[in-house]
Amino acid sequence: MTRLTEWLDRFQVALYAAAVAVGAGWGLLAPGTGAAAEPAIAPVLVGLLYVTFLQVPARDLLRSLRAGRFLGAALVVNFAVVPLVVLAMFPLLPADPAVRLGVLLVLLCPCVDYVIAFCRLAGADARRLLAATPLLLVAQLVLLPGFLMVFLGSELAEVVEAGPFVEAFATFIVVPLALAWLTQLSARVLARVAPVAEALMVPLMVGTLLLVVASQVPKLDGGPGRVLGVVPFFVVFLVVMVLAGRLVARGFRLSVPDGRAVVFTGATRNGLVLLPLALALPDELAVVAVVMVAQTLVEVVGMVVCVHAVPRLLPEPAATADEHGG
Repeated sequence: MTRLTEWLDRFQVALYAAAVAVGAGWGLLAPGTGAAAEPAIAPVLVGLLYVTFLQVPARDLLRSLRAGRFLGAALVVNFAVVPLVVLAMFPLLPADPAVRLGVLLVLLCPCVDYVIAFCRLAGADARRLLAATPLLLVAQLVLLPGFLMVFLGSELAEVVEAGPFVEAFATFIVVPLALAWLTQLSARVLARVAPVAEALMVPLMVGTLLLVVASQVPKLDGGPGRVLGVVPFFVVFLVVMVLAGRLVARGFRLSVPDGRAVVFTGATRNGLVLLPLALALPDELAVVAVVMVAQTLVEVVGMVVCVHAVPRLLPEPAATADEHGG
């Protein structure tokens, strides 16, 4: 099991890219069967979110409140800096309200899943970030409706109906989260489930990406071009947030591992967890889900770069001294 998990983690970027490519080809070449795949999304997505939330330690929620400067930096970078960066980008986005909604849904909420794995690879304090994830999850779900109202105003009521949103939130977020936290109550059950869940993470993400793209692409009015136009914004966002996260970490005078973790939490977004909200929208707004999938793919590729770049942006003091000495 461990060897399989390591192999999947090693090749996850290629697997995600392949899933998106196959899904797009399926949706374009066989739109009838592609659209018919949509019912399969729900069970795969529920499974993905369950194994995702299983990594969010409920027991650490209160402990995370005592994390002091680190928690303050994580909250500032995610809920103050990120909205300001999105605000600066917003006038430049395509005028399409559905595309803008997709960008907002995916950029305004911090990641709570695979960011931990990338933190470990970059020498960041993954345990401290893991402890903070419950608070980050709760905060984003509370703040998201207000953010959407600020950015979209009256447009929000025109593109979003509350009923399907509430149903999707309960089915795909509340239920998997409750099941995951119930699983954590028993150390014995968790010890058995956790390795299987970890091994299933990448396959479930592959299945989700494949099915979402295959089922939503046939519904796109205007074709994939509507999505390609926002890809550069996702690249710019990632670069800006890496640099902004570095500034926030230094402003809070964090240790190097803590600073790296702040950089990663500011740069990674929560697209797959919020994807059910996009899928709850009417068919004419299918582009919202595809926009969110596109951001996830850009981000995963960007994280591979960040694993090597962030340690150089925030080097260990000893490494810095050696470089000056040389």
